[in-house]
Amino acid sequence: MKKKIGLLYGGKSAEHEVSLSTARAVTKALNFGKYEVYPIYITQEGEWRKGALLEGPVDSIEQLQIGQEASIPNDISGFLPAESGQSLDVIIPLLHGPNGEDGTVQGLLEVMNLPYVGNGVLASSAGMDKVVMKQLFEIAGLNQTPYVYFIRSEWQQNQDALVERIATELQWPVFVKPANLGSSVGISKADNKEELAAAVEEALKFDRKIVVEQGVAAREIEIGVLGNDHPECSVAGEIKPLKAFYDYQAKYKDGNTAMIIPAELPESVYAELVESAKKAFKILDCSGLVRADFFVTADNEILINEVNTLPGFTPYSMFPLLWENTGLAYPDLIERLIDLAIERYDDKQMLQVKID
Repeated sequence: MKKKIGLLYGGKSAEHEVSLSTARAVTKALNFGKYEVYPIYITQEGEWRKGALLEGPVDSIEQLQIGQEASIPNDISGFLPAESGQSLDVIIPLLHGPNGEDGTVQGLLEVMNLPYVGNGVLASSAGMDKVVMKQLFEIAGLNQTPYVYFIRSEWQQNQDALVERIATELQWPVFVKPANLGSSVGISKADNKEELAAAVEEALKFDRKIVVEQGVAAREIEIGVLGNDHPECSVAGEIKPLKAFYDYQAKYKDGNTAMIIPAELPESVYAELVESAKKAFKILDCSGLVRADFFVTADNEILINEVNTLPGFTPYSMFPLLWENTGLAYPDLIERLIDLAIERYDDKQMLQVKID
């Protein structure tokens, strides 16, 4: 009997379009001879919609933006046809950014006691908040670039003081980022105080918490992590943007980036990357998948930049390409993630919930 897969995508987030692109790519990787795939679409306004059973891969994101309006049921099997009489076997959340990648939907699925692909509530929320993530990396003893963070009210009340603090504690250039967003949305590079102020105002459009990181002259190296209690790492890949930095446009629009897989690295450096990636995976209590991003300087110093707890599966995405070059093809990668979701779910069902 085919497993019933719920494909959950869209979302009330600035990364809505990224999610649609990822969902389309995943439909092309799923084995429709093995799975029944039910689309669950969340509009950018937060409205949940259910679509008909997919008969095969989706060719355009417009095909994913249809469906019948539906309230969130207390049993997500309500997204199946009534005559099926069954629930979904596994949910594949493909919701990038807030209200999806940050642990909110993961919490909903936990309450519904459903298996789902990817990281749990804690790892998702900690991985989304760049400040919390950096603080946990410090605890784990991982090297990273210097940074300063603050919230909107602090900026409004003490803008001049914060600018001076950043100019004193960090070196130009700096990168200004919304703390709770991904896909390079809202990120700007600043080379002076005037550009810093403008960059903060741009980032504040997307989040109330801002992180400012010191720039570093280094190679951008990424590595994929796959597993639950015993994670494995892919080969390393190198990002070489053909513009100032790897922004949203380069990632998802024009493909204006070179990806070198595998990256040319000494074996000792690769070994250290693997150790650091696994350490980051474990300190955040991750499961399923993670893409760990690093800086490697000219003298081979390794600095962790961040981890992405729900890396994209678009045509320009690094994560599937890393695993393809490690020997795990795209369709097999999807199946492995589904198996890991069920493995984690079964493990949780062993917990005792009654006190004798």
